[in-house]
Amino acid sequence: MTPTPYAVADDDLALLTDLYQLTMLQAYWAEGMKERATFSLFFRRLPPTRRFMLACGQQYAAELATRLRFSEAHLASLATTGIFDDAFLHWLGDWRFSGDIWTLPEGTPVFANEPVMEVDAPIAEAQLLESLTMNLVQLETVLASKAVRVVLAAGGRPVVDFGLRRMHGIDAAVRGVRAYRTAGLEGTSNVLGGLRHELALRGTMAHSYILAHDDEGEAFRAFARHYPATTLLVDTHDTLEGVRKVIALMRDDPTLTVCAIRLDSGNLGELARGARRLLDEAGHAQVRIIASSGLDEWQIEALVTAGAPIDVFGVGTEMGVSADAPVIDLSYKLVEYAGTPRLKHSPGKVNLPCRKQLYRQVDARGRYVGDLIALRDEAGIACEPLLRPLVRNGDLSLEEMALADGARKRTKEALARLPEALLELSPGESDYPVSLSPGLEALSRRL
Repeated sequence: MTPTPYAVADDDLALLTDLYQLTMLQAYWAEGMKERATFSLFFRRLPPTRRFMLACGQQYAAELATRLRFSEAHLASLATTGIFDDAFLHWLGDWRFSGDIWTLPEGTPVFANEPVMEVDAPIAEAQLLESLTMNLVQLETVLASKAVRVVLAAGGRPVVDFGLRRMHGIDAAVRGVRAYRTAGLEGTSNVLGGLRHELALRGTMAHSYILAHDDEGEAFRAFARHYPATTLLVDTHDTLEGVRKVIALMRDDPTLTVCAIRLDSGNLGELARGARRLLDEAGHAQVRIIASSGLDEWQIEALVTAGAPIDVFGVGTEMGVSADAPVIDLSYKLVEYAGTPRLKHSPGKVNLPCRKQLYRQVDARGRYVGDLIALRDEAGIACEPLLRPLVRNGDLSLEEMALADGARKRTKEALARLPEALLELSPGESDYPVSLSPGLEALSRRL
């Protein structure tokens, strides 16, 4: 395993699982259970403040599944538990995923009980993917779904991620940038996340830089000399007085350029209007106003509706932890084994049986009007299927990977095709129709 106990390397991800996954694997192995199984990943209900979720993370999960391996160090560590037979650990050392993984393309709006991913493989292979897959898809789907609401609230104005410092761990902070890119954010302050996931880096200074200087105006001057066309933070002491100092800076030294000011406290709408007035009167209509300070989608919507002259929104904690809906009721359930459909009957936790496909129906204008969950090979359905085979026989499909990589564009196109009611930010039930095909309906009733 990695010598650093504070980080999780990709090489260690085979052990990032719940103990019962490995105990079940040993039991399957001991009983000779090798038949093919299908597990379906879905959620049973939307959070109260969501009218749809934006599927994200399943491509990453599928890709990782093809690379999972148990090293000698992993097996030695497992042996110390006293739970596992030596022969089973030897078998585990040869473990490789050899099955198929079907996923929705990332950036697809998804609703309750719809399959986000289905795994077809010998049962021990499919079982082992449960904990890791749920973790990956849960996090990125939750963050992408929150971020897309922020993007909608901004009404076309750029949104930048400022959430690194308060997110739940370093892995969430980095993978969150991947979800933000899918949702349509313009940039991030997170250097590692932005470089790794190809999202523009944004940000300039903190209040500490201003406070480290004896004079606010001199701090502005020094920073502008270092970084032409920079953004200056104006609310350390008196916000509008800070704006006046920025104006004086550009008046006294025309070689120094400022492209934006940032407001990070106070009444953002009122201060933005005051700052805009001062800048315009001084002939600096080109200087943009960036606003941050504990923003969420509802505050942004209120500012936009009120006509606040804010050009860019920086959003941190509320988006970074998806404060109003930090979890979804995600499940990974066995729906078929050895060619036989399987159905859980626990109260409130019933699942749809068998291998499935999801179809999205459109009207004459190309707008989405409803979804159909069907058996995977059910005939007579004219709509385009959404689940795609990203992994075949343990190998990534390069063609499907290329399709999945268009998540950001797919999100933008999907938002334009959703019913307008689903784009509202207020809590409310999603009335988007999701129905079962005749074949799946009949099978579910029979079981």
